[in-house]
Amino acid sequence: MGNQMFYKNRVYYLCQRLVIIFIFTVFISSVMADDQKVIIKMATLAPEGSPWHEVLKEMAAKWAEVSAGQVELRIYPGGTAGDEGAMVRKMRIGQLQGAMITNTGLANISPAINAMIIPLAADSYEKLDLVRQSIGDKLIDHYAEKGFIVLNWGDAGWVRFFVSDKDPSVANVRLAKMFVWAGDDKMVELWKETGFKAVPLAATDMLPALQTGMVNAYPTTAIMSLASQWFAFTPYMIDLPWAPLIGATVVSKKTWDQIPETLKPELKKIALAAGMKLQQEVRGLESVDIPGRQYGLVRVQRVLGVPALGCYPGLFERAYCLEPSAPYCLGTFPCLSGQA
Repeated sequence: MGNQMFYKNRVYYLCQRLVIIFIFTVFISSVMADDQKVIIKMATLAPEGSPWHEVLKEMAAKWAEVSAGQVELRIYPGGTAGDEGAMVRKMRIGQLQGAMITNTGLANISPAINAMIIPLAADSYEKLDLVRQSIGDKLIDHYAEKGFIVLNWGDAGWVRFFVSDKDPSVANVRLAKMFVWAGDDKMVELWKETGFKAVPLAATDMLPALQTGMVNAYPTTAIMSLASQWFAFTPYMIDLPWAPLIGATVVSKKTWDQIPETLKPELKKIALAAGMKLQQEVRGLESVDIPGRQYGLVRVQRVLGVPALGCYPGLFERAYCLEPSAPYCLGTFPCLSGQA
């Protein structure tokens, strides 16, 4: 009887040990798998379901497929991670590893990107593409030195003024309370020096600001105005495409370096294809008609000869250039090279 009890306890003890060992093994395997997997939390202001969000979702699925699950892209759309300045700060401290951001977010890393968006310097995608081909690689290298890998370039359309005034004109916009991106002090200075009543805000605060009348005008693209539901408060658009809204998909260099070298070329190829697809989609929308016209946006006659946004080389150099002698600044545009 005593031997039976002894053996029963012995078997029970061994079973307990086996269960503990099994659980521990599963746990260690899980931890090792997580260590091998590179998780990239990527944020964007683009609303859920917008063309930018959909392209990111496709890119995430393809990255997971080609890496056999080693690289996981988790997307946070609609400004849930804050405005673009907050996204850049979170990338620097590791709370985020990637972002799809506009030139405003890129300027928070370095103002070098502003060489591409000087008002009225490029008036067509053909000219913008020439500029991008000329200085794009230099900018990619420059941002890599800052700790950010540019995966692709993107477009969001041409920036125009949107106002609530039924008599829209650039002169009236200068009297309005106009939203400008917070965090870019040089840009705020530029708007104020050219006579605009600039109201710096985070993009995530725009909708309540429009609802309360804190702002009643803003510069953005028709696509962004529609996607963000801002157009409901500013149904009048001045059809002066005075600058492109560009951006990029970026990841932190620290995170990119964790990805196996054998995977990087294919991941980059997928990212470049995603950027090209988005570029074609955005440009296609603008080539047909101003997006949102059928929803109540009023298209106004094109405005010509706007003194407030003319060629002011000294002012533009301070606001848009990393430094006056930067190779991707002076000479890139007629406005700055004295040819205008």
